[in-house]
Amino acid sequence: MMRLRALQVVAGVHAVGICLQPVFAGVYLNGSPTGVRMHEPTGLALAFLGLAQLLLATIWWRSGGRWTAPAAGLLIVAGEVLQVVVGYSRQLAIHIPLGIALVAGSLAFAYWIARQRQVVPA
Repeated sequence: MMRLRALQVVAGVHAVGICLQPVFAGVYLNGSPTGVRMHEPTGLALAFLGLAQLLLATIWWRSGGRWTAPAAGLLIVAGEVLQVVVGYSRQLAIHIPLGIALVAGSLAFAYWIARQRQVVPA
């Protein structure tokens, strides 16, 4: 039970953090350099948090959870790594739509995992 609960907490924190990213980007685009100073470290932290989420999803799956959790976690981490790469190379034509997809995917994952119940073996 604790494995699933830990995954739910990390997925929730990850979803909240990723929802802040467009706000920080908007602050930067509005003319304040503070926005990019918040956007960059938050993006890097989210990639590491995504790795923790993938690890917890894998542990939960191996203890009787659903295999779709680590599959979705892997897609999110792969997207976040790509997001960091295209962000640093200033490829906004990829960075912005990928960011939208990551926000939607992370929110969907957090909602889905929050609705899961631990299966108790008989």
